Amino acid sequence: MELSATDAQLSYYLTLTILFFLLLFSSPPPVTAGKCNKQDKRALLAIKASFNNSFKSWISSIPCCDWAGVDCDPNLSPDGTRVTGVRVFADPDLPGTIPSALGDLPFLTVILFHKLPLLVGSIPLSLTRLTRLSLLDLSWNSLSGPVPKFLSSIPSLTYLSLAFNRFSGAIPPELALLPNLGALHLDRNHLTGAIPTTFGGFNRSSPPDLYLSHNNLSGKIPLELGVPQWSVVDLSRNLLTGDPSVLFGSEKPTTQIDLSRNLFEFDLTRVSFPVNLTLLDLNHNMITGSIPAQLNEVAGLVGFNVSYNRLCGAIPVGQVTARFGPDAYFHNRCLCGSPLPTCTKT
Repeated sequence: MELSATDAQLSYYLTLTILFFLLLFSSPPPVTAGKCNKQDKRALLAIKASFNNSFKSWISSIPCCDWAGVDCDPNLSPDGTRVTGVRVFADPDLPGTIPSALGDLPFLTVILFHKLPLLVGSIPLSLTRLTRLSLLDLSWNSLSGPVPKFLSSIPSLTYLSLAFNRFSGAIPPELALLPNLGALHLDRNHLTGAIPTTFGGFNRSSPPDLYLSHNNLSGKIPLELGVPQWSVVDLSRNLLTGDPSVLFGSEKPTTQIDLSRNLFEFDLTRVSFPVNLTLLDLNHNMITGSIPAQLNEVAGLVGFNVSYNRLCGAIPVGQVTARFGPDAYFHNRCLCGSPLPTCTKT
């Protein structure tokens, strides 16, 4: 099947929805404890106060591990059950900023503040005190200002999402210092400038899935970006230029490459595709050359689009290229052959 913009968006939103429910239900049910750790309870009440006491289930007379959105582990400390997660989501009427009191919960591994359109301001520096924090999801809010470079001081992070906010300015090159990061979502913001060359320094064998789409990033793809063995690279809908072919190669383990709606100029003829690709979207660029026959060796490809470029020549005949309709190929300089009109001899 061919890939359309709507299909790509639906796939993206479906992925986010699945992740959201996995986060919501992956933890064990709240632990009922005879007491809460006093310091943790004090921090939670400070968080409640910062939101104008909006959390109705957070009542002092009830153990804090029975409060909605609070995860606990009774095995971490002898002086009361410790709070390991705070999850606040899908509340269109919750106003405020991210409370600095989150930094007073030393056993936190999960912070989820998701779909809170009235959540504004910046990320507090106090989060750097959370030496166990693994998942930081602040997506679909109205946060603004620069992406703080101090996030690189939380080496325990494995998942970082600031997607669907109003962050601006350059991407901090220091984020590449996060040694355990498995996914980095900076998409759907107002970021500018170049992709940091330091991103070539992510763990070569297990770099994070990289989502930088729907920003205002510019400049050329750093050659260093060809070093990590990416699984997912989404740079779509930016103002990026030059030759991104360092991301390609039949030996690479990459499964998704989305470079659509940029200003890339390179000869596709010279490219070999990762054989594990499931999605390849290059539409709306200035790509020249022809489609390599090697594309038909990418057996698992289910999303593909090279429309609106400057490609020429015959579409290679094969089982993979035959999966996609004309909208995956049209609006090129002189592509021809099924599913486009037959090539003519000149």
